[in-house]
Amino acid sequence: MHPPGPIAAAVARLFQSEPMTQRKPKAGKMAALSNDDEQQALLDAVHAVFTPLARLAVTRGVPYAALEDALKRAVVQAAALAHPQAAPHRSVSRIATATGINRREVTRLTQASGEPAPLRERSVASEVFTRWLSDRAYRDRKGEPRVLARLGPAPSFETLAQSVTRDVHPRSLLDELLRLDLAVLDEAADTVTVRRDGFVPSGDRARMLGFLADNVGDHLAASVDNVLADGRRHFEQAVFADGLSPASVSAVQRLVGPQWKALLDALVPPLEKRVQADGAIPQAERRRVRIGLYAFDEPTPEARAAQPAATIPEEAAPRRRPRKR
Repeated sequence: MHPPGPIAAAVARLFQSEPMTQRKPKAGKMAALSNDDEQQALLDAVHAVFTPLARLAVTRGVPYAALEDALKRAVVQAAALAHPQAAPHRSVSRIATATGINRREVTRLTQASGEPAPLRERSVASEVFTRWLSDRAYRDRKGEPRVLARLGPAPSFETLAQSVTRDVHPRSLLDELLRLDLAVLDEAADTVTVRRDGFVPSGDRARMLGFLADNVGDHLAASVDNVLADGRRHFEQAVFADGLSPASVSAVQRLVGPQWKALLDALVPPLEKRVQADGAIPQAERRRVRIGLYAFDEPTPEARAAQPAATIPEEAAPRRRPRKR
């Protein structure tokens, strides 16, 4: 059995606190759930997080039992991490008390979970792609990624790939970018061109689900940290507007891409320098960071309510079994 994913684990951490009757809040810390209104607000937040995940699971045919088991494992793990000093012989009882999951189920889950799932290894292809977008040596005067000669002196795709790693042949990295539909090879001119301005692999569902787990998991973990710490431990800001027309949304979306390019320009070079400078620090002191940008739009609740309700075709409607008399 695999450990819970980062999204389920982050949600489960919201439930790791003991009831207020058993634990006094520390000074400067957010109190555990203390009234029905706060509990309802928490459940509303969990429902909002679960709804898009449920849509993904239903679309991909994941059964409810698998989702329930994943959430159980995440809740058990969160409860165990909340009491790391508990004696092993008391750990199961403490987790069962904190979560409401019976002792037999807690025992099964703790024995099967094993070590936490390791972080996915970073993709060398994504590093090559990011450097192509952010390194000024590989961009033209307008700041756009250059069309690169496949081979030869810099700036070429060969030197770009070698600036990231010499453990993987440039041709192998090029083939991976071509497979992901992130670059185009002009065989006649022997040049390589960027196809899109973001690392979103086309046709690679496993990779895209990995991005979902990493990006949404870290964003959710940051939000949970902020809630539990009653402050702003992580930077998290957003702009919201409603009452917009589809044309206005499209116009605003066109503004997001340049902002992402500006963010890459500002962050990638100093991050690369700091990674190199910190290469000798002990493993126990190392940390990781993720900084992102996202945009989302959908019809307002009023617009959805005004749309005609979806109807089930008569031939697709479930048939009732005749009752025996």
